Amino acid sequence: MSTPARTVDAPEARAIGPAPGRYAPPRLTWRMVPVIRRHLLVWRKLALPSVLANIADPLITLVAFGYGLGALLREIDGVPYITYLAAGSVCMSTMMAASFESLYSAFSRMHVQRTWDSQLNAPLLLDDVLAGEWIWSAMKACLSGVSIILVAVALGVSREPTLIGLLPVVLLTGLAFAGLALCVNAVAHGYDFFSYYFTLVLTPMSFVSGVFFPVSQLPGWLQAVSAWLPLTAAIELARPLVLGHAPEAVLRPVAVLAAYALGGFWLAAVLTRKRFAA
Repeated sequence: MSTPARTVDAPEARAIGPAPGRYAPPRLTWRMVPVIRRHLLVWRKLALPSVLANIADPLITLVAFGYGLGALLREIDGVPYITYLAAGSVCMSTMMAASFESLYSAFSRMHVQRTWDSQLNAPLLLDDVLAGEWIWSAMKACLSGVSIILVAVALGVSREPTLIGLLPVVLLTGLAFAGLALCVNAVAHGYDFFSYYFTLVLTPMSFVSGVFFPVSQLPGWLQAVSAWLPLTAAIELARPLVLGHAPEAVLRPVAVLAAYALGGFWLAAVLTRKRFAA
């Protein structure tokens, strides 16, 4: 898919600078702010249904499994099951919201509505547009994660002061999954392609990352795989905070999430540049 010719004048072109090479690290500049603002202005018109759509599935999971299965399975590791599930629901909600926004919404703007083409006729680089999509997806994911936290507080599942520490965890989780989803978006040629990602990646990850039951119940080889998944890292940080204490290990899960966030965004930039150069 080719981009339209740039129409910026010489001073603007000098201010932007040359486009980076295909494999160069993506640039994060203030030029992504108008992209984010544009998405925010459009989203404001559909804010309520958008929020409800993003939190409905994890909320149903929290209530149905927490109270339904929780009536049979009272505790896990001495923790009420619904409280144990709450941390997983927060992280899963963040994962799904970031993925949906970076897949279906970003693909619509890139391929169907040609919004990216219009933005590239302004003094913006492709990296600026992509960075705006990345940050915007993480912001929407934060909203979904925070919504589940508020529901947990309202239901009395957890009202620990440490819940405030979930905010940076939710943000980093949103950046990680937004970066991964933008990689898939860059190689997709239709909406149906995304079903492979949800079915073969996100759904299995939800079951082996400790959302519903401890990772220790998995076979040894699967535990080894789970240890390096971004959702597992997010839950390792979130669950202790829901229970009212700081995580024992912070460096490794933060490093895992940061690696997925930055590495995913870099790969997304490489793949998106390749697509627009074709």
